[in-house]
Amino acid sequence: MRRKTIARDISWLSFNGRVLQEAADPTVPLRERIRFLGIFSNNMDEFYRVRVATLRRMNEYSGRKSRLNMHLEQSPDKILNDIQAIVLEQGAEFDAIWGGIRREMEGGNIFLVNEQELDSSQEQFIQNYFEEEVRANTIPLMIESIPTFPFLRDKSLYLGVVLSRRDGSMKRKYAIIEIPSRVLGRFVILPSAIPEVHHIILLEDIIRFNLRNIFAYFGYDSYDSWVFKVTRDAEIDIDNDVSTTLIQKIEKGLKNRRKGKPVRFVYDEQMDKGLIEYLLKRLNLSKKSGNLIPGGRIHNFRHFMDFPDVFPKQGQRKKSFTHPALQKTPRVTDVVLEKDVMLHFPYHSFNPLIDMLREAAIDPNVTTIKITGYRLASNSKIINALINAVRNGKNVTVMLELRARFDEEANLEWKERLEDEGVKVLIGIPNMKIHAKICLIKKRINNFTIHYGFVSTGNLNEKTARVYGDHCLLTSDRHVMADVNRIFNYLENHKDGTAPLKACKTLIPCPTNLRQELVKMIARETKLAREKKPAAIILKMNSLSDEDLIEKLSEAAKAGVRVELVIRGIFCMFSENSKFLIPVKAISIIDEYLEHARVFIFHNGGNEKTYISSADWMVRNLDHRVEATCPILDEGIARELKDILSIQLSDNVKARWLDNELQNKYKRDHSETRIRSQIEIYNYLYQKAQYAEEGVAPTPEPAAATE
Repeated sequence: MRRKTIARDISWLSFNGRVLQEAADPTVPLRERIRFLGIFSNNMDEFYRVRVATLRRMNEYSGRKSRLNMHLEQSPDKILNDIQAIVLEQGAEFDAIWGGIRREMEGGNIFLVNEQELDSSQEQFIQNYFEEEVRANTIPLMIESIPTFPFLRDKSLYLGVVLSRRDGSMKRKYAIIEIPSRVLGRFVILPSAIPEVHHIILLEDIIRFNLRNIFAYFGYDSYDSWVFKVTRDAEIDIDNDVSTTLIQKIEKGLKNRRKGKPVRFVYDEQMDKGLIEYLLKRLNLSKKSGNLIPGGRIHNFRHFMDFPDVFPKQGQRKKSFTHPALQKTPRVTDVVLEKDVMLHFPYHSFNPLIDMLREAAIDPNVTTIKITGYRLASNSKIINALINAVRNGKNVTVMLELRARFDEEANLEWKERLEDEGVKVLIGIPNMKIHAKICLIKKRINNFTIHYGFVSTGNLNEKTARVYGDHCLLTSDRHVMADVNRIFNYLENHKDGTAPLKACKTLIPCPTNLRQELVKMIARETKLAREKKPAAIILKMNSLSDEDLIEKLSEAAKAGVRVELVIRGIFCMFSENSKFLIPVKAISIIDEYLEHARVFIFHNGGNEKTYISSADWMVRNLDHRVEATCPILDEGIARELKDILSIQLSDNVKARWLDNELQNKYKRDHSETRIRSQIEIYNYLYQKAQYAEEGVAPTPEPAAATE
């Protein structure tokens, strides 16, 4: 009988609940709490667009044997019902948290006002603002007179309007207006007579104030309105038509995504019942389907990630700093050719990685640059460096993953620009996403070719590197770079089979090797524990859902292996009872930065093996993606990674226990020392940088960083 696991989607909702906890935490600065509400909302949107949409698809085919259903612990219908219950519960919690934040804002003279709370000068201001900025971007749709119901865009916010006369002399009419927040933004700061008092209004409330003006033609005198939004199935169906290219299939899939089936209708619970009935009928949604999510007056909270900065300064986010090995050198490349350097983002600056590519672009001895791209910054300095390399006569190859979810359009645009500049662009492998984060640079010195580059756990994106916790190894190790070269050979010649991947001797690639190697390493620790010898496994990743590896970890823990896990998101390990008797220490850390790195450490009889990886322990990563897992061969870097994990495992401020009940209980201990791991890691790494800059020998590691 297959071992039971926690349903992946329920575990994900628990993760989003931890995000909501941050919004509720009074010790978090107010602006950051509002940002966490925005993150929660954005996460939920994507969850419905992808996971709920997939479950609904499964449910439609429940009469057949679906290959996808084989990976579900429960029926799709049961999971969907559980999701609906949790989402409604979290929605009520969200509203309560937002209400508390509103009160705190008002206590600090920050007021989010609606169209009925304006003074005369503010009324005049928004009338002018409407005429000058909003009217041209506002097109009301009289939906009852349109034979084909207008297409409602995913992510857009709509105002549903009921037009009537107070004396009942005219039949009511329905209209909808798309809020043009994509063009104008969601927030408008209003004039205030007192500089210390801030009044902010939402764009939809400016439109509400001007409804009489918008619909003056029709002769009504009463205008009631409520916001709503529709979330659509965002899965891209790649057809099997051999006559079309992958690019054509993705372009077609993107067009179809925009018209995906509605999977959620979120609305103001005060909305007119007749309007709700009409909208649901025209959208082919049923009240019994679990698609309906009632809420308050405000929706699309993802915009609140960009709430105006009108708050008193409550301490600035600490700035990243230069890695100590790179502080006193004009060229990053010179250092990397001598020794390995591990950058820890966002603590270390991302600039050295860009600088290394810029140096390669102008180095007359560099002949070739090869790199993978999954999610790139909108104004990517990485891309600019690569284009400059081509202009300087280098052979540049970029593996762009066109199927990176929600980045498909951006990557198609990057492909066109890169090819226009002369870059060779690879666009993927059928039925296989390229998720590895690797770079290879070839340099000729005295008739010898030297390889250097990097292997990373995170995307090559200078914007997200400021808020995502990741590790990037800059290296010229010939064994590591030989395998990076093999992976690129596979990406360029995948029709010849997986031989280049299987030939890797140092890196452990997916989909060919990693699963088997992990099983072997777990089995070794299990064997050592049964022989009463020290055995330990420390793992950090975003998600742990692979049933086979979960079972192996559980067996290892039962045998006496010390298993310690730092899992940010999905965690499907399940104990036979609610006390979680399997001796596994599993925590999740949600804080200012997004914990995105993957690190695997195996005790290995005292000869520890330490790896960084782009792969989570999920079926999709292990079996259906090209990933790179890199051993850390430098003892100092390995020690540094272990110190960082030790700090995180000691966290007693932002860590939550992961268990069967998914209660997200904070990990508290009786220590008098509060350890907030992201602060402690910053201090730990910053001290090293200061020691290097001042030429002072470092003192012993801080207590939080030791075992």
